[in-house]
Amino acid sequence: MTTKVINLASKLASIDAYWTPKIVGELNQQHVKIAKLKGDFVAHKHDDEDELFYVIEGQLHIELEAETLTVNAGEFVIIPRGVTHRPFAPEEVSILLFEPATTLNTGDVRNELTVENPDRI
Repeated sequence: MTTKVINLASKLASIDAYWTPKIVGELNQQHVKIAKLKGDFVAHKHDDEDELFYVIEGQLHIELEAETLTVNAGEFVIIPRGVTHRPFAPEEVSILLFEPATTLNTGDVRNELTVENPDRI
């Protein structure tokens, strides 16, 4: 493992598809991922992993069972393991995810949005 500075703006500029997380770092069996989101995602949960969503730019909404959270640029939310959530973004949003390396983006759901092995950029 090498020590280097990561420029998130540069990495985000290389992403041209929504809902396709990319790994930009790794520490302690955790992945640091970035993604661009727009539109609706699938409701899902992660039985064994907590998941941190940090909004870099834009506004992310996360529908939970009893409420919908709004996460603005410069804010983050941690979704605890076992909590069903459905992210959505009416406009483009850029996010950073921090989660265990075992985390599948669609959790307990497998469909066309599932990214089994995210690219490292």
